[in-house]
Amino acid sequence: MKKKIGLLGGTFNPPHIGHLIIAEQVLEKVGLDEIRFLPNRVPPHKEKDETVSADQRLRMLEGAIKGNPKFGVEQIELEREGTSYTYDTIKALTERDPEIDYSFIIGGDMIEYLPKWHKVEELIEMVEFIGVNRPSYRHETPYKLHYVEVPDMAVSSSFIRDSVRKKQSIRYLVTDEVYRIIEEENLYG
Repeated sequence: MKKKIGLLGGTFNPPHIGHLIIAEQVLEKVGLDEIRFLPNRVPPHKEKDETVSADQRLRMLEGAIKGNPKFGVEQIELEREGTSYTYDTIKALTERDPEIDYSFIIGGDMIEYLPKWHKVEELIEMVEFIGVNRPSYRHETPYKLHYVEVPDMAVSSSFIRDSVRKKQSIRYLVTDEVYRIIEEENLYG
């Protein structure tokens, strides 16, 4: 029987409790064996943020998931140069690990954006998409996906970065370890 792993991609700049809640809810409700957080180097739909390095984002992510044995980090996109296309990542992962059945978790914003994804027709044949709700977004798409209802969390990485710049509290929006890294390394200030 193939191991079932869900991939949750993103910039994780920074990782926050919303990411962790989505991962835990999908893990349990879909019956996956593990969730791997997939930080990307250069996402195709966002501007690159030069103020926080990939290494810093990775350290924050590892700190955020510490203590949950069913959570891990997949670094394949950080190890590759250039834009991080999900098609290339899934192709590489399934070739590297044919004994693993991968699913790809996306939020409501990406569900709506799915028709614009690079090689989406081929990608849909390679991996099961798991879509989760996100406030202010519909979960309608012409593509097949497994929809999972999760608690609505309006927290976002951009809200956290903006709060830090304004010297407002981010406590309880991120884990204690992520909070410590942001404070000690003066990130987003």
